[in-house]
Amino acid sequence: MDMWMEPWVWSLLVTLMMGVIALLYASVGHAGASGYLAIMALVGIAPAVMKPSALALNILVSLIAVYQFYRAGAFSWRIFLPLAVSSLPFAFLGGTMTLPAHWYKPMIGVVLIYAVLYSWMRSFKTTQPEPKVVSPLILAIVGAVLGLLSGLTGVGGGIFLSPLLLRMNWAPVRVISGVAAMFILVNSISGLLGVLSHQPRLSPDLPYWALAVVIGGFIGAHLGSRRLNVPMIQRFLSVVLLISGLKMLLT
Repeated sequence: MDMWMEPWVWSLLVTLMMGVIALLYASVGHAGASGYLAIMALVGIAPAVMKPSALALNILVSLIAVYQFYRAGAFSWRIFLPLAVSSLPFAFLGGTMTLPAHWYKPMIGVVLIYAVLYSWMRSFKTTQPEPKVVSPLILAIVGAVLGLLSGLTGVGGGIFLSPLLLRMNWAPVRVISGVAAMFILVNSISGLLGVLSHQPRLSPDLPYWALAVVIGGFIGAHLGSRRLNVPMIQRFLSVVLLISGLKMLLT
């Protein structure tokens, strides 16, 4: 924390940043966990507090995103159900695991760098060929792997799921956003339950962050579900995540 800045000013700044992250992520069907982790890492919050706090905020924003995208018809139960059934127990399992800080921070750094690449590449994607049909078994295997990563890292899993679905062309782009939002919601709940089963540590500023992300999430999900063109938002988001990811890897 900068010594010249009053604590309440610093807290307000962090809260505003949380709201902006929620707006940016919700506009593309995500809940923002990697962004919240990035902010918490930048201000020096302990890893033990980072994971459950990010998951709690994820639940709020993903609820909003699910409502907006589902109402807009951007969702597929055929894609979502096999993913969810297998991911839930593994997300809980990952949530019960606590990695040492010298492992956790590099892992989150890699997640953030991955998010950079995904967000940047997606910002240039304008068209998509006819989606391919994928078997429920393959989706279930994918769900189990991503569920474990979700609970272990404190992200909802959408940052892994969306680029995979896009790359494999298993659903239309907007449907992918809706499925990712629901996937994030259920895995964040499962992961948070796993964390709280043995490590109930949340940030004291969480209520303020929650209000900020709800407001930002409503705005972002509303705009995103109405076909908002967000390539520049995604590129800006990439820069923010790149800085934070490098900080996690190098400190």
